Amino acid sequence: MRTIRVIAFSIIAGIALGAGLVEVLHAQSKPQAYVVGEINVTDPEGFAKDFSPLARKALAEAPGYRALVLGGKTVAIEGPAPQTRVVINVFDNLDAAVQAYNSPDFKTAKKIGDKYATFRTYAVEGR
Repeated sequence: MRTIRVIAFSIIAGIALGAGLVEVLHAQSKPQAYVVGEINVTDPEGFAKDFSPLARKALAEAPGYRALVLGGKTVAIEGPAPQTRVVINVFDNLDAAVQAYNSPDFKTAKKIGDKYATFRTYAVEGR
C-alpha cells in the first residue's frame, strides 16, 4: 500500500512540475518590447516639470517597464543623427507597451506633454 502512495505522489508531483515549467516557458515566449520616442522639446522647463514626472509614473505601472534612455548625447554612426531628444523604454512584451501608452494616466500626461513638445513614438519587439 505504501508503494502505491509513493508512486501516486510521484505522478502528481511530476504533473505539477511539468505544468509549472510549461507556464514558465509560455511566459518566456513573448519577446520584450522597446518603445522609441523621438521628442522635439519646445519648452524644456515645462517638459521636465509638468510632463516627465506624470509620464514616468503612468508608464511605471506597466509590466516590466524600465527606462533605458532618457535623452542624452546622440552620435550618428551612419546617416544623420536625430535632432530630437531620444527616449527608449522597455516592457515585458509588445502588448504591455501598447497598453501602457494607451492607459488613461499616460493619455492625461500626453495632453500636457503636447504643450511642450511634439512626439514620434513607436514600439518594436526585440530579444
